[in-house]
Amino acid sequence: MQPQTAPIRGVLSIAGYDPSGGAGILADIKTFEQTGSYGCGVISAITYQNDFEFKGVKWLPLTEINNQFEALASRFNFQFAKIGLVQNIEMLKFCIEMLKKYNPAIKIIWDPVMKATAGYDFGNGFSFNAIKPILKDIYLITPNIHEMVKLLPATNAEDAAAELSMYCNVLLKGGHKEGSQAVDVLYQKKKTTGFVSEKIKGMDKRGTGCVLSSALTAYLDGGETLENACNKAKKYTLNYIKSSDSRLGLHANHTNTIV
Repeated sequence: MQPQTAPIRGVLSIAGYDPSGGAGILADIKTFEQTGSYGCGVISAITYQNDFEFKGVKWLPLTEINNQFEALASRFNFQFAKIGLVQNIEMLKFCIEMLKKYNPAIKIIWDPVMKATAGYDFGNGFSFNAIKPILKDIYLITPNIHEMVKLLPATNAEDAAAELSMYCNVLLKGGHKEGSQAVDVLYQKKKTTGFVSEKIKGMDKRGTGCVLSSALTAYLDGGETLENACNKAKKYTLNYIKSSDSRLGLHANHTNTIV
């Protein structure tokens, strides 16, 4: 599938289409390009929503996901790819196998989207037993505390992240916790690294999880270590949250956010 020398270096997102642009694949592409990478996208689902109301979702067949990707794979060189909204474990497995067939060395970042900010619960039935066999093919997962306990419901988010980190890297996002600070923790087997930022009160931005994981993916593609990519992505996301009072947000110029 991959040409011997793909002429264009890019970063890929496989995610849902949010027509309001506040989350999903449009937010990913904007973030990729604001953080210095050329973004490409494969749509996994079409959602019917605006920034406040979720009306429904249409899942794309696996063949259509593959057709989108094959067209890109003939022209682009992907070393990093992000997976966002997928329907179920079967779609996740399909996307991972498709990416690994294209490039066995590709690093995959999975942001396990389980609920839309506009209020829709996707209920995609992920569990630790279901994802355990494929974690070896994922470089990093980026759940928030609610998504983490859905993956491992018998324990707290921190213990669950520590357990999953025995199989792949885990960035546990702490923005939903109480307190004046938002603390994200990177779990790398027995090593943990914390990333602290202020918590912005009264700013109800949509798609912050999408922005964080896609910024992180772009920074990795730019040559940053995992720790530095996490740190830069968190700072970028904080700037995004501060960028306007709108739920939809604005992306600050990346030259002002790379530190």
